[in-house]
Amino acid sequence: MLGYIVLIALQIIIGWFGKDVIAAQIPNQGALIDGIVDAICFAVIVWLVGLIGSLVLKSVGRPGTSTLVSALVGALIGAAVVIFVPAVLKTLPAQVDADFIPLAGAILGYLVRR
Repeated sequence: MLGYIVLIALQIIIGWFGKDVIAAQIPNQGALIDGIVDAICFAVIVWLVGLIGSLVLKSVGRPGTSTLVSALVGALIGAAVVIFVPAVLKTLPAQVDADFIPLAGAILGYLVRR
C-alpha cells in the first residue's frame, strides 16, 4: 500500500512538470487538439513512471499495455470534461488548475487496472 502512495505522489509530480517539457516540443494547433495532446502526454508520463516505479518499488506490480490504454482513456475523459463542460471548472476552488483534471483522470485510469 505504501508503494502505491509513493507511486501516486511521483506520478503527480513528474506528470505535472513533465507535461510542459513534452508539450513545448509540439506546436500549438488550437484548444481542442492541445487538450488532447496534453491528455496523451499525461497518460504516457503516468504509465512510464508506473513502469519505472514497478522496477524500484517492490510492492508495486508492473503495468501492461492495457494499463496504458486505461490511463489514456481516463486522461481523455478528464480533457473532455475540461473542454466540453466548462461549468465544472467554475465549481473548482480557485487554487485548482484546470490541467489537473486530465492528470487526475490518467492516474485514476492507471489505478483502475491495478
